[in-house]
Amino acid sequence: MKSYLLGAWNVFDPVYYSFTRLRYVRDQEQKPTLFRVRLTRYKGRSTILKDGTIIHKNDLLIKIHLHNVKIMNELYAVTSDTKRAVYIYHMVKRAMPVLAEYVRKHPRYGEIKGIIGITTLHKGSTRLGFDNVSIHNALYRSYKRLTFTPINYIASSSMHHEPVYLFMSKDELVKRYNGKARSQYHEG
Repeated sequence: MKSYLLGAWNVFDPVYYSFTRLRYVRDQEQKPTLFRVRLTRYKGRSTILKDGTIIHKNDLLIKIHLHNVKIMNELYAVTSDTKRAVYIYHMVKRAMPVLAEYVRKHPRYGEIKGIIGITTLHKGSTRLGFDNVSIHNALYRSYKRLTFTPINYIASSSMHHEPVYLFMSKDELVKRYNGKARSQYHEG
């Protein structure tokens, strides 16, 4: 059943992508990284990040989406939750320098406050520099939990938790990862 769902998701994903404002973050060879991004205005509660950056309602952020189909295709044969978690961690870690370069060269760099994502796979995210922030709105948290149900089912993993916001300030992202980028970003 899961292989059929993954196959259907492989077909649906390009359609979904074409109807969103998401853009791939691409490396120097024009290969899409793990991230798809778009500009967004933050609509949650104000929050203070560990580096002192304050994210307010309506601040401009880069919303990051993991390319879940790509991850699931690469992890399909991996059955251990621990191995999956380590693999995903390293996939994200490898993509972060290209994301930092993308943000640094973005035309609206001066206005961007940071990056934001929402995930149930947040174990290890603090080692990557993210702040985990609870989603306070119970209705929105339930909605996000529901939207993550298909990926959690296909991943058949026990490592999923309540969805949380992942934040990283622009300054932290660039400081931590910009010097490590071997390539430039390209939007596409």
